[in-house]
Amino acid sequence: MKLNKYEVPVSKLRWKCDPKLFQFECTKDLAPLREFIGQERATRAVEFGLNMVNSGYNIFVAGLTGTGKTSMVKAYIEKRIKEKKARGETFNLEDWCYLYNFKEPDNPRIVSLPQGKGKAFRDEITDLLGKVRQELGRAFSSEEYKKQRQKMVEEGQAEQQKFFEQIASESRRQGFVLQITPAGPTLIPMKENRPMEENEYLALDEKARKKIDDKQTKLRKKLRVSFEAASDVQRKTMEQLQKADKSIGDYTVSRLFGSLFDRYSPWPKLSQYFTDLKAYILDNLELFKGAEEPVNPLFGVPVSQVMGGRNPFLPFQVNVFVDNSEAKGSPVIVESNPNFGNMFGKIERRFLFGGYLSDHTMLKPGALSLANGGYLLLSANDVLTNPGVWPALKRAIKNKEARMEDPFEQFGLIAPQGMRPEPMPIEVKVILIGDALLYQLLATYDEDFWEIFKVKADFDFEIERTRKNMLGYAAFLSGCCEECKARHFDPSGVAKIIEYSARMVADQERLSSRFAQIKEWIEEANYWANRDKAKYISASHVQKAIDERLFRHNLLDERIRDMINRGIIMIDVEDAIVGQVNGLSVYTLGDITFGKPSRITSKTFLGRGGVINIERESQLSGPIHNKGVMILSGYLGWKYAQDKPLSLSASLCFEQSYEGVEGDSASSTELYAILSSLSGLPIKQNIAVTGSVNQKGEVQPIGGVNQKIEGFFKVCQAKGLTGDQGVLIPYQNLRNLMLHEEVVAAVRQRQFHIYTATTIDEGIEILTGVPAGERQADGTYPDATVNYLVDKQLREMAERLKGFYAEEKKDTK
Repeated sequence: MKLNKYEVPVSKLRWKCDPKLFQFECTKDLAPLREFIGQERATRAVEFGLNMVNSGYNIFVAGLTGTGKTSMVKAYIEKRIKEKKARGETFNLEDWCYLYNFKEPDNPRIVSLPQGKGKAFRDEITDLLGKVRQELGRAFSSEEYKKQRQKMVEEGQAEQQKFFEQIASESRRQGFVLQITPAGPTLIPMKENRPMEENEYLALDEKARKKIDDKQTKLRKKLRVSFEAASDVQRKTMEQLQKADKSIGDYTVSRLFGSLFDRYSPWPKLSQYFTDLKAYILDNLELFKGAEEPVNPLFGVPVSQVMGGRNPFLPFQVNVFVDNSEAKGSPVIVESNPNFGNMFGKIERRFLFGGYLSDHTMLKPGALSLANGGYLLLSANDVLTNPGVWPALKRAIKNKEARMEDPFEQFGLIAPQGMRPEPMPIEVKVILIGDALLYQLLATYDEDFWEIFKVKADFDFEIERTRKNMLGYAAFLSGCCEECKARHFDPSGVAKIIEYSARMVADQERLSSRFAQIKEWIEEANYWANRDKAKYISASHVQKAIDERLFRHNLLDERIRDMINRGIIMIDVEDAIVGQVNGLSVYTLGDITFGKPSRITSKTFLGRGGVINIERESQLSGPIHNKGVMILSGYLGWKYAQDKPLSLSASLCFEQSYEGVEGDSASSTELYAILSSLSGLPIKQNIAVTGSVNQKGEVQPIGGVNQKIEGFFKVCQAKGLTGDQGVLIPYQNLRNLMLHEEVVAAVRQRQFHIYTATTIDEGIEILTGVPAGERQADGTYPDATVNYLVDKQLREMAERLKGFYAEEKKDTK
C-alpha cells in the first residue's frame, strides 16, 4: 500500500541488530573484555592525570551514574601499579608512627620509617621497657648497691645524730629536756632531774618564769639552727643517693640505648625521642627499680592498668599510625562514607570521673593518611554534603599534610580535651567522582577548585554504534556473565541487549554506556532463563526481563490509561474538532518514564491581548514552556501581520491539568490549535502531536519521542484501533525512534501510523487534510487553504477592531 508522503516507513521505526553479526555459539567463546567500550576521552584524561606528578593534578571524574566511572579508574590504577612492578620500580611506601611528646604531651610527634619497620620499632621500644625494668631492677637490688646505699644513709644519720646530741646536751646544761613530739621538737624545763609539771611551772613567781622563758627562747634559736643543719645533711644525703642512683641508672640504661642511637641515627626525630626517653627514665627511676610494677594506692592495682588514669609507661608506647608492612603496591583507598573522622582520622577518648582523656595511642588514621603514597577515590556528592570535609580536604591537598583535628572545634563547639597531633605529610592522588553539573558548580563558585583538580575525565553515557563497539559489547557481556555467575548469551540474546541499549539512549546510531544497568539486565534475564531451564540466555529471556521490569513499575501508567479509557480523563481518538489537539507529554518518576496524551484547546477572539497562556496565568507552567508560548506570537506576527496589525486574543489551555507543565515540546501543538480556531478547520483527533517550534515555523526535535508514541498507541489500543490513528513527530526525531515491537507490528499492519513534519505548514496539512498554502507573489495565499482562511480571519478581526475603536472614539466626542 502506498504511504502518505509524510508517513514514516516501518524500516525506520526501529533499528534491528542482526544476530548473524556475532560468529559464536555463546559469549563463553569470547575473551572477556575487562576494559571499557568507547570512552576514549575519559580514559585518556584518567591516564594523563594518574601519570602527572606535578602539584594540583588531581582528577574529577564526571558522568552519569552507572557508566563505570569508579570501576574504570580503579582498573587504570591497578594497571599502572602492575606496570611499575613489571619495570622493577619501587613504591617508596613508609610506615608512620606517633610518639609521646615529652615537652607537650597533647602534641604527639609523628615520624616516618621505611615500609614494614613501624611494627618492628614499636616492638623494640616495648622490649626496651622490659629490659630497662629488668636491668635497673637487677642493678638496684644488688648487694653492692644496698651496702653502698646503707653506708651513705648511715653516714648521714650519724651526722644528723651529732647535731641532735649536741642540742640535747646543751639543753640539759641549761635545765631543759629536748622531746620530739608529733608537733615538732619541744623544750621542757627540768626540776630535780625530771621534766617540770605544768602546775609546778605555774606555781613559780613571775621573775622565775621569765628567766626560764628567756633561756628557752635562746635555746630555741640554737635548736632551729641545729635542725636546719640536720635537714641540710638529710638533703645532701638524698642528693647523694639520687646522684648515685642516677649514675647507676645512666650506666645501665646507656648500654641499652647505645644500639638504638646507632641504628636509628638517620632519623633526627628518633634520636631526640631516645634522648628524651632516657632522661625520663633517669628522672623517674623509682618506677623502674623493682621487678614488679608500682601499685596505684587508690585502686590497689598496677598503675598502667588503672582505667583512664595516666600510665607512667605511656612514653614507651608507639602508635603505628599507618602500617604498610603488608602492602604490595601503592595503596588504593575507596572511602564510601567520607565524614570528617573517616577522612582525616579520629581522636578517641577514655572516660574518667566525669571527663574524657586522650593520648597519642588513641589516634586513628583516616582515609587521607591511609592513602599516602597512593590514590584516594571519593564521591564528590558525599564529600560536599558531609560538614567540614570539603574545606579540610582542600587545605590538605594544598598544604600536602593530613591534619588531625577535632570535629567539635570545626563546628564551633568545645572539645573535651585539646589534642593537637603533628600533621602527617602526604602525597596523595585524589580522584573525585561526581556528575557534570557538580563539576560546573564547583568550577564556577569555588575559586580553589581549579588549582587542586586540574584534570577532568568526562564519561559519556552513550557511545557510537559501530561494528567494533558491538563486538566489544558482546565481549563485555561475556565478562559480566562470569562476574555475575550467570548463563552466557547466545547471539540473539546479545543482539536484543544491544537493541535495548540503543533504546535507552533513544538513538539508532548510538548505544548506552551505563553498564551498571546492563548488568541488571543480565541478572534478570538469567533468572528467566533459569526458569525455562535454558542452556543460554536468548532474545526471549531478555525481552521477558524487560517486560517484567516494566510491569513491576508501570502501575501509575496503567491507572492513567484506565482513567482515559473510562472517560474520566477526556481524550478523543476519533472525529475532528476545531481548536482542539491531542498533545503528548512525558512523565518521569525516577524508576519509569512513560508518555501520556493531553487535550490542548485554543479559543480565539477579538482583542489585542495576544496569546494568553492559561497555565502561566495560573502559575502552573515553567519558564521553558512560557518561552515556547511566547514564540507563537512571533510566528503569527511574522506569518500573517506583514500588511495589517495582529488584532488577536487567543487562550491556550492544557485541559484537566492540575500540576506543573514544563518544556516546549507542545508549542507546535498549541500553534496547530490556534490555527484551527482561526481557520475554523477541525483537527483530526486520531492523530496526536509533539514537537517544538521556532519563530520561522520550523518544527524542532524533542525528547522522549518513543514513550510519547507508545503512550498514545496504548490509549488507542485500549479504545480500539481504527486504522487511521497515529502520531505526528518532528522529522529530526527519526533517528531517535526505537519503538516497541508491538507498535512496529501495528504500523506494519496499517493499524497505526507515524508521521513527520519539518514545518508547521506540513503539520497543519496532515492534521486537517487541507493544504496549508504557500504565500504568492502578491502576498496572499491560495483560496481554500489553511493559511488563506487564517489570514482572512485575522484581516476581518483587524477591521472589526478598527471599526470598533473608531465608533467608540466617535461616541466619546
